[in-house]
Amino acid sequence: MRSRLLPAFALVGLSLASALASSAFAEPPADLADKLNAHSGQPLPIEAIDDSPVPGLYEVRLRGGNTLYSDAEGQYMIVGDLYQNADDGMINLTEQAANERRRALVDAVPEDERVIYKPAGEVKARLTVFTDPTCPYCHKLHAEMTQLNDMGIEVDYLAFPRMGPNSDAARQLAEVWCADNRSEAMSAAFRGDSVETAASCEAPIASQYRLGVESGIQGTPAIIFPDGKMVPGYLPAKRLATMLGINAGGDS
Repeated sequence: MRSRLLPAFALVGLSLASALASSAFAEPPADLADKLNAHSGQPLPIEAIDDSPVPGLYEVRLRGGNTLYSDAEGQYMIVGDLYQNADDGMINLTEQAANERRRALVDAVPEDERVIYKPAGEVKARLTVFTDPTCPYCHKLHAEMTQLNDMGIEVDYLAFPRMGPNSDAARQLAEVWCADNRSEAMSAAFRGDSVETAASCEAPIASQYRLGVESGIQGTPAIIFPDGKMVPGYLPAKRLATMLGINAGGDS
């Protein structure tokens, strides 16, 4: 029988919950990936399979950040976000889980592998930004770095060359990471100035690019909030401050 792809809310009218209740919080079947590939007719880029809050459904994470849900046989799949109808409103469980994974991945990057712009005074919040010096909107965000720092927001850059780890942007980013003063080198790269680098350096550009892909990033700038939430694209400094709960003053 062919696989059936159902929208997430198609579950509402089905009796799957009662039929699958006995397998609540069960470990994913060891052969579920094979079953999914057999039913789909082509290999899926499966990164990991975990249980889900819904009895009998398993969360299937694909490389690149997408998620789907499957029954134990890999026969029925739900493509879309999973929501919980909680007392205080609808909760996007898929997004919540993705944020938690992204936060853990980003937090695991040590400070000595980042390019850090730290406020002179109190650090009220930190944003992690995947960036590329050839990206116009990355330039626009970087132009507001002083404003962000003045509001107490630390900005940590990670590398995400949009054209891949063998591109010209990756080479520019490697020069930044190999510089004695990375923040000055990054600002120079955004200005289009040459960057002086150490004689030899193993820059983590390729590994950070893979981290970005694993985190679901497809373009730059990609702004990661402390809770792992991702905002793809540029936002003005005051808007970012408001989203962080910081009084930016004036219009946001």
